[in-house]
Amino acid sequence: NIIFAGQDKWSLDPRVDLVTKGQLEYSLRIQKVDVYDEGSYTCSIQTKQQPKTSQVYLIVQVPASIYKVSEDIVVNEGSNVTLSCLASGRPDPLITWRLLNPSAEPLDGEEYLDIMGIMRNQAGRYECKASNDVATPDVKYVNVVVNYPPTIKKTQSSETPVGRIGTLQCDATAVPNPEFEWYRDEKRLSNNQAINIQILGSTTILMIANVTEEDYGNYTCVASNRLGVQNASLFLYSNKFISLRNNCLCWLLLLDFSLIKCKMSHYSCFSRCPTASQTSVNNPPLYYHEIESETNLGGLVNSIYFFFY
Repeated sequence: NIIFAGQDKWSLDPRVDLVTKGQLEYSLRIQKVDVYDEGSYTCSIQTKQQPKTSQVYLIVQVPASIYKVSEDIVVNEGSNVTLSCLASGRPDPLITWRLLNPSAEPLDGEEYLDIMGIMRNQAGRYECKASNDVATPDVKYVNVVVNYPPTIKKTQSSETPVGRIGTLQCDATAVPNPEFEWYRDEKRLSNNQAINIQILGSTTILMIANVTEEDYGNYTCVASNRLGVQNASLFLYSNKFISLRNNCLCWLLLLDFSLIKCKMSHYSCFSRCPTASQTSVNNPPLYYHEIESETNLGGLVNSIYFFFY
């Protein structure tokens, strides 16, 4: 298409005009260049001998621009996930992905990022960046939430004297957030004058006011969401209380520095001081009684409890 013939403008494009400098220099000026202006331009000069021509190729650079990116998603742990990030630009943009965790290392993926069997530690904010060195890179973000069943990470039993407040703590991680329940044996506990149950996000605290000997023993913390359930056992005890399980050895250092050794397989108990020989509990320097408990919620093994006083 002819744009100019001499000083006469043939093009109807208002962005184009001819710039002259004397009679020997002519320039074609295009304002607000777009990608459709890219191509070969020819300057032709008619002389007495023959026409002379010169060609120039206009390359239009366009900053990278992301025009489509995945929506925020919520998936279950173990699912396969594909994130998309589509961009345009000239030259073609380079697309990179990062998970914005403390390391924020680049991930293998271009327009599509495939995550096979996604795990909970892969949840977070994903960054898609499109760059082609023409202008500042374009950046978009995708939030990925990974649901997973509860995992009890920490439990805190409590040594509490009679008459004091006993505190048992249970910490669990889960998405969605876990719901907590407390059990004593198979009986679910609820708030009353003696019991106060607090739930603080991923932590639950069971507080028992004015502890009595009947309160000592095993408690079960249950954490659940729609993906699963997990429980853990905690103990409320005093320095004179021992809880034993079948076929295990337990040692307890009492306040008088005596060392108590109990072996459940023989239901025998001995008291031994560092300088004394082993003495049967049938004739010990202390009083005791034992209580055999039943299996509690969660299928814990039967236990024998010894109270020394």
